[in-house]
Amino acid sequence: MKAHKEALIQEMNTVGVLGSSLDIMYPHQNRATAEKMINSGMLISEFESGTKPDRENFPQQNRIVAGMCDVCIVVESAVQGGSMITAKLATGYNRDLMAYPGAVDAIYSGGCNHLIKSQQVHLIEGIEDLEFIMRWERNESVKPGNQKQLFVELTRQEQVLFDLIKDKPKESLDNISLNAELPVSQTSTLLLEMEFKGVVKSLPGKMYAIG
Repeated sequence: MKAHKEALIQEMNTVGVLGSSLDIMYPHQNRATAEKMINSGMLISEFESGTKPDRENFPQQNRIVAGMCDVCIVVESAVQGGSMITAKLATGYNRDLMAYPGAVDAIYSGGCNHLIKSQQVHLIEGIEDLEFIMRWERNESVKPGNQKQLFVELTRQEQVLFDLIKDKPKESLDNISLNAELPVSQTSTLLLEMEFKGVVKSLPGKMYAIG
């Protein structure tokens, strides 16, 4: 909830996934924040009206959270906890995974430290680490050409992505990543390079088509 509140302060859209139905807010003191989120993002629930926030609902909630994100960042978690479930689900969905390190004797850093120690995640200490993993730094000196090249050399991975897209009018980034068995961030970087080469073009909604 802290992340949602900060997003609202920064006037950013934010999306919340509930472990109950939309008509039951848990805990009750979050209702004011939830109402603001409706106007600056959305609330999501797959539970029918009247569903209480029972314990078994939260793994289902985590499944949706893991599927929505481009990168899953574990900030605090014990070795056994909901965030660890979300992290495992995110890995299964081929999402990038990051974790903040913490004191070795802190209970709620145990999960993060375990993920880092076992090399299941990227370590994150600040926004620069997130930008690096997500490949958000573009080389502005590289400009896509206006005229297509007749013969374009593609790397092996670029060829795999090309073959996944070529027979379809358009394809989503998530589907391309899943079918190529590559992390979303790496797939996005490859598609950007292919866009520079004039092979593919990006469309609204994280969709891609042959250029």
